Amino acid sequence: MTGWIKTLRISRMMATALALSIAAPALPMMMPSAAHASDIKVVVNNIAITSYDIARRKAFLQLQRRKGNLSQMATDEMIEQALKNYAIKAAGYRIPDSRVDQAFANFANSNKLSTKQMSQILNQAGVTTDHFKEFIRTQIGWGQFVSAQSRSSGGLMNEQEMVAKMLERGGPKPTSTEYTLQKVIFVIPASQRSKELARRRNEANQMRGRINDCSQTIPLAAQLRDVSVQDIGRVLELRLPPMWKDEVTGKQTGQTTRTKDTDNGVEFLVICKARTVSDDRVAQLEFSTEAVENGNDEASQDLLKKIREGARIERR
Repeated sequence: MTGWIKTLRISRMMATALALSIAAPALPMMMPSAAHASDIKVVVNNIAITSYDIARRKAFLQLQRRKGNLSQMATDEMIEQALKNYAIKAAGYRIPDSRVDQAFANFANSNKLSTKQMSQILNQAGVTTDHFKEFIRTQIGWGQFVSAQSRSSGGLMNEQEMVAKMLERGGPKPTSTEYTLQKVIFVIPASQRSKELARRRNEANQMRGRINDCSQTIPLAAQLRDVSVQDIGRVLELRLPPMWKDEVTGKQTGQTTRTKDTDNGVEFLVICKARTVSDDRVAQLEFSTEAVENGNDEASQDLLKKIREGARIERR
């Protein structure tokens, strides 16, 4: 299990179009003028969608060999993306550039392209690399958002549904990494944050360098001032908090994450234990996550409908 999104799932038509584009003659760049780029067509909850955004999405649809009124389809897709981004931001999710870049590289690799070739195709077609990466960022963030909402409402598949899925698929049960974690917090009062942040970050990094296992954290913390140690316990990779997921994934027993500046001060995690597990719960989580990543599950559509109903959408 490598995370919420192993590779970006795009239609086979697009994969074929990308492969064919490598051998095709260079296409003219479809870059609008600055005035065109600032022509606002729709505003969704204060998120502006310009004619430039729509033109790039239309080029994206053309690259996928989509049929129909592409201008209308592109506008609708950009409105939907804005609705999703509004919900993602409101929920506090932030998808780091490193994760988007990795998904971009995975998709290029799955189509036997280098990232440079992939960017060349997207730019020549008028999609642009930036537009495609923002599409990826939204897909990842929306997957996290829908999955979190499903968990909070008991929306994960029950065991009988999970077993039925496993029988349909066949093969061995999926595996995942289970991490036993501790959190170390170098507390900084809000009134002293600007003054103390750099010093506390340095202290946290010094402590990280002295830790080899979780038995050392509390004795080391006791020698320092205003340092808290919290036992997080066992967490499957699929359930890691979004802000720590990239930092923890792949770590081994006794290692630590890099420090993060948080509202509490400066924090880092200690991996007390990392082990591979294979059980029904992993299968249940994997199948539920796949449903979210595919983007067409009922929970996703229901959430999007509710968000749309409460949104302010102004067409110009």
